[in-house]
Amino acid sequence: MRDKRLIEIEENGKKLSPVLPDAVKNYLIDIDGTICDDIPNEEPERMATAELYPEALVTLNKWFDEGHIITFFTSRTEEHRVVTEQWLKLHGFKYHGLLMGKPRGGNYHWIDNHMVRATRYTGRFTDLVKKETTIEVFEN
Repeated sequence: MRDKRLIEIEENGKKLSPVLPDAVKNYLIDIDGTICDDIPNEEPERMATAELYPEALVTLNKWFDEGHIITFFTSRTEEHRVVTEQWLKLHGFKYHGLLMGKPRGGNYHWIDNHMVRATRYTGRFTDLVKKETTIEVFEN
């Protein structure tokens, strides 16, 4: 299914990967420790009863309703997909996709040819604000 929000781009007569308009954000949201209790894969019996972070539900559903794309990603494995989808549905999360199998261990460096903005969750879900900070980039 083609997303009608995507803008087709051409360079030198060749198509490039489409992009979203500036007003639409493509949110990739971790699950464990970000929208609910941090449940390790080694204790899957706890996944069905993970405690919800209510601010996350309110904020993410608001972003969804504003037309942004919400995709959850998690270190949970494919064998935990059903319990994860059931938990998201039980708590009323609106979302577009769920990616399983994120590498574990943190210290993530995302390298992409598209604009990437990373925001570390530190215990409270609110609207995002702009701040200047130092980042690592490839040298020209």
